[in-house]
Amino acid sequence: MKRKHLRRVELSPPSILALGFLTLIVIGSSLLLLPIASHSSITLMDALFTATSAVTVTGLIVVDTGSDYTIFGQTVIAILIQFGGLGLMTFAVITIKAIGGKIGILHQQIAAADFNQTNFSTVTSTAKSILIFALIVESLGMLLLFIRWYGDMPAGDALFHSFFYAISAFNNAGFALSSKSLMPFVADPVVNIAVTGMFIVGGLGFVVWIDLYRERTWKKLSIYSRVMIGSTVIINVVAMLFIFATEYSNPATLGSLDMSGKLWASWFQATTPRTAGFNTLDISSYNDSTTTLTILLMFIGGGSMSTASGIKLMTFVVLILSTYAYLSKRQEIRLFNRAIPEDTVRKSFAIGILSMALIWICLLLLTSTHRINFLDAVFEVVSAFGTVGLSRGATSELNTFGQLLIMFLMFFGRIGPLTLGYMLATPKRSHIRHPKVDIPVG
Repeated sequence: MKRKHLRRVELSPPSILALGFLTLIVIGSSLLLLPIASHSSITLMDALFTATSAVTVTGLIVVDTGSDYTIFGQTVIAILIQFGGLGLMTFAVITIKAIGGKIGILHQQIAAADFNQTNFSTVTSTAKSILIFALIVESLGMLLLFIRWYGDMPAGDALFHSFFYAISAFNNAGFALSSKSLMPFVADPVVNIAVTGMFIVGGLGFVVWIDLYRERTWKKLSIYSRVMIGSTVIINVVAMLFIFATEYSNPATLGSLDMSGKLWASWFQATTPRTAGFNTLDISSYNDSTTTLTILLMFIGGGSMSTASGIKLMTFVVLILSTYAYLSKRQEIRLFNRAIPEDTVRKSFAIGILSMALIWICLLLLTSTHRINFLDAVFEVVSAFGTVGLSRGATSELNTFGQLLIMFLMFFGRIGPLTLGYMLATPKRSHIRHPKVDIPVG
């Protein structure tokens, strides 16, 4: 008898991580299809789209979360958001340690891919820190929102709303229990502070907050933390002033608000494109200049190892510094008198180019199969890639192919940069050196 040899299929940690997210999407879709999850029967595509949007913490929807899903269905969505935002391996590592198990090499590699790290030895402490930090921030945000909404709705409804919005905000998901998102609270200080505070905290990245907790002084912070905090403040303030100026007289956005309302609305709309997905103004009524700025902010995204996506703010900073270094004829790309490694620069350019290529390919496919306004199509595609969740109304106009395309973008936007970062962080050296050739460019 001939012995049959079974070929062993070996998957890389990023591939296993991607399969884990796919499995979570399938489980979430199955739960959302249960009769107790919705008030009326929803289709398989509706459930799959919702689960994908929740796991990838995007917020784009094809059915209304507040009216079409029951409390059970909304709770399932909240759990999917939490797992997707904090990362599967955060809960896996904590669970393994809780039952007395050991974190093996493979688990460490997968966790490192999920956390966007190359240091395997710190994955356990990182997972614990992420979970504790998330629960503290979400609890504080939930408390603030409960106090604000307690008088406007029954205690039970106020408690569930604050629970759902705290998870959705901190994880930068953008899922809301109203078809108008947070537009009724456009000038409400408590809602604006609580919600923007949570998604800014989540979008900065856990590395920054761990660094702040340990060092507690600006000078002792790592260069990464200082750049992330400084860049976030600059981008948010500049975006706020730009939106305030361009939308000031627009009757469909800021024009009908008083000065306090204009400032709160400008602040909210300036910070939410960093993959948060909530809105307090009608996005479809923006001026084209505001829409263009929002697209740029959605593409940039938030910080590494955060609940935000996009190409990541530090990637964008490295690209800017690289361009400046070339124009100024510098041999090194410097940041706070430190040279940025060449591998980091290559990684940033690879992420930027691949991300733009994916966006343009999907945009070509979307506009080829749909009669849709071009600016709306660009907005939808970049929003899906950046897992933002903002929409100018194009989501409801998508056919099955369009929904699958957006689902693919959401999945890649959440999984792709992490997987790509892990692969590019793995050294692949060659001992062969080839002669150089000058090629004219530009």
